[in-house]
Amino acid sequence: MKVIGRRGQDNLLRKLFRVLLTVPLVVLGWLALVRVVRYFVKFPMPQFMAPLIDNPFRHRFQPPEEIAWRHGIEPGMRVLDVGPGNGRYTLSTARAVGGEGHLVAVDIEPKMIRRLQERLQQEGLAGVDGLIADVHALPFMGGAFDAVYLITVIGEISEPVGAIEEFHRVLSPVGTLAFSEFFPDPDYPSRRGLLRKAHQAGFIPSYRTGSWFAYTQVFEKEV
Repeated sequence: MKVIGRRGQDNLLRKLFRVLLTVPLVVLGWLALVRVVRYFVKFPMPQFMAPLIDNPFRHRFQPPEEIAWRHGIEPGMRVLDVGPGNGRYTLSTARAVGGEGHLVAVDIEPKMIRRLQERLQQEGLAGVDGLIADVHALPFMGGAFDAVYLITVIGEISEPVGAIEEFHRVLSPVGTLAFSEFFPDPDYPSRRGLLRKAHQAGFIPSYRTGSWFAYTQVFEKEV
C-alpha cells in the first residue's frame, strides 16, 4: 500500500487549492465576457437552451411554486407571461389564476411557443394561450390585463423602455408589472437600472422581494 508523505500531501493540497481558485475565476470570466457581448447584441434565448435554464439551482432561488405569489398573481386574474421559456413558471401561474382566470404567454420565437403548447397539452391545463408576438407591438387592446410579468427576459429585449411602454398600454389602470431576475443570467439587470427604465415608461415601484442575487420587483402605473 502506497503511503503519501508530508511533501506529497502538501503538493496535493496546493493542486486542490489551485483548482478551487481557478474554477470560480473561469466562471466569473465567462459571465463577464458573455455580458459584454450581450450588452451590445440583444437576441431572444434560443429554443435549445430552454432546458438548461430550467434547473434545480435556479429553482432554489426562484421556486416555481412561489413565483405567482411573488408576482402578486391571484385567482381570476388576466395575466400576460412574456418569454415563457421552458414553461415551468407558466404552468405554476396557470394554476394560480385558476379556471376563472386567463393566462396568455407570448414569445417571438415560434419553437418556444410550440414547446409551451405541447407542455400545456400534456398537463391538461385549459385557459392558457401561447402566441407568437413582438413585445413592441402586442396584439391586445389597451387595458386587457391585470398583470404582466417577465422572468429573466427584459435583458434580452432591444429597446426595453419601448417594450415596457407597451406593457403599460395593455395593463388595466390598476394593473401590475413584475420582473424576476437572477444574477447568473447573462442579461441580469441591476434593480437601479430597472427602476429607471420603468419610471421612463410610466411606472412606479410597488414592492420588492428577494436579494440582489435573485429579486422580484413589482411596479404599478403612476397615477
